[in-house]
Amino acid sequence: MKNTIAIVDYGMGNFHSVARALRAAAPDADIRVCNTAPDILNASRVVFPGQGAMPDCMRTLEASGLRDAVLKAAATRPLLGICVGEQMLFTRSEEGDTPALGIFAGTVRRFAGPQYAGPHAAGPGGLKVPHVGWNAVIQVRQHALWAGIPDRTHFYFVHSYFVVPDDSSLTVGVSQYGQRFTCAIAADNIFAVQFHPEKSAAHGLRLYRNFTEWQP
Repeated sequence: MKNTIAIVDYGMGNFHSVARALRAAAPDADIRVCNTAPDILNASRVVFPGQGAMPDCMRTLEASGLRDAVLKAAATRPLLGICVGEQMLFTRSEEGDTPALGIFAGTVRRFAGPQYAGPHAAGPGGLKVPHVGWNAVIQVRQHALWAGIPDRTHFYFVHSYFVVPDDSSLTVGVSQYGQRFTCAIAADNIFAVQFHPEKSAAHGLRLYRNFTEWQP
């Protein structure tokens, strides 16, 4: 049966960049950008990207009518969350004190620094927020999606917030930016990352390829 992968298009995310990367990584798969619940739920795998402010992402997801489809997909098939798509899987974000999907217990927190003081405001010790650039990812737990990706591989990040899971066993990857933070989580059929695989060269494509072949 054709491996069909739905990229959830709810209006907030770099869906077409993700689609191009997935097609390059897995040319044998059927990659679709989907904005209806039936298309998402008919796919064998689902990618849930997101970018921008959490309040806007959650509001747009609700308005799109795709919230229930995302929750059903997360319960029934392999799902990959990317950037804010990872953050939205948790209980609540400090950004606008926003309730999220609550699939996992935990909070999305902002890096230390002056709150909303400009796009690259320096915090304590010269830390700039948002964090933009390449950072090493330490694999703290083995997982099928790390196959062929060396420990401490650099991936590309653009973010001001990061997830803090209540259950530390969810964490499969961490990085360092002023502090050690969770940048990859996994449980059962869900894997999610704070970084952008589609902007992370060959190893980002390898992670996408691993997802298309993953059998949780």
